[in-house]
Amino acid sequence: MKLIISPHNLKLTKAIEDRLVDRIQKLEHLDHRAIDARVILEHNTSKPTDRRFKVAIRLAVRGPDLYAETYQSDLYSAIDIVTKKIEQQIRTRHNRRKARKQAEGAKVKLRRQEQALQSS
Repeated sequence: MKLIISPHNLKLTKAIEDRLVDRIQKLEHLDHRAIDARVILEHNTSKPTDRRFKVAIRLAVRGPDLYAETYQSDLYSAIDIVTKKIEQQIRTRHNRRKARKQAEGAKVKLRRQEQALQSS
């Protein structure tokens, strides 16, 4: 998976990059069909608020892309929270796909049983 990191008003350190790579690799483990991940790191210095850091991730997968963002006072906690949001979206998408396949399989099985009853 390709990782694109875009820092705004923030210096990208080795520690921040390592944290991002570690978290994105965990996401890649959950959905191996992911094409790329675009991460935007922003430090808002204009407004003195508690939530100064914004982290947004857009995960390109087949179908609609997955997107999550969060605002936190700590950059590392923001990275953790946004990756958990994306992870939940991946799990939800996987569970929906799995349920759809099971429902289709149940319909096929029911049709086969009805055909067997009609032929005998």
